[in-house]
Amino acid sequence: MTHWYEGPLAAFDTETTGVDVEGDRIVSAALVVQDAAGGRMRVTRWLVNPGVPVPVGATEIHGLTDDHLQRNGRWPAPVVEEIARALAEQCAAGRPLVVMNAPFDLTLLDRELKRHRTSSLGAYLQNSPLCVLDPRVLDKHLDRYRKGRRTLTDLCELYGVVLDGAHDAAADAAASLELVRAVGRRFSSRLERLTPPELHTLQAVWHAAQARGLQAWFAKNGTAEMVDPAWPLRPDLPAAA
Repeated sequence: MTHWYEGPLAAFDTETTGVDVEGDRIVSAALVVQDAAGGRMRVTRWLVNPGVPVPVGATEIHGLTDDHLQRNGRWPAPVVEEIARALAEQCAAGRPLVVMNAPFDLTLLDRELKRHRTSSLGAYLQNSPLCVLDPRVLDKHLDRYRKGRRTLTDLCELYGVVLDGAHDAAADAAASLELVRAVGRRFSSRLERLTPPELHTLQAVWHAAQARGLQAWFAKNGTAEMVDPAWPLRPDLPAAA
């Protein structure tokens, strides 16, 4: 019997102007689809001219300059709609969607749809339930007492996944997909009897618990930073309307 982590998966990733899901913009995105472990990966890439300056700090991370995006990027409105339709197609086909740190990428896409299409991610997914696998949430729950950082680079090194070209959306999406397969194999005794939809529901609970723990740690150390417990998509903020 083929377990879910050896079967069809899709993965999504973005590169952005910053880390504020309410105000920052997508500059590139990628969707990677693989029908079975070890199979060929089909990659769709998008490059976006966000219409706003890209901060130097963001360019230093992903290498995408204002000049490059203005010359080669497309306007956001048609791109974000294409992305939303592509994700909806994967959900309709029953492929779990791998998204590393899902509340960031999916929320940012949702806000871009509101900004440029007066729509939402939920509107595109209304007939296809979202089923997300987030390697960060999975790893943190399954190996919760391990010390160290849990970035994509760190997790790929830990699980022996090749990450060739970090901070390229396609490379990050492909690595995230392989990372979920590696997590599934390592913790197969705890995961193989669960279906992806069941895992989707469980990850929302696990992420909320992880957020509460981090919030308590921040409070104990006098840090004012707030941790959002919502997963895989953060709710609208009144100020963002």
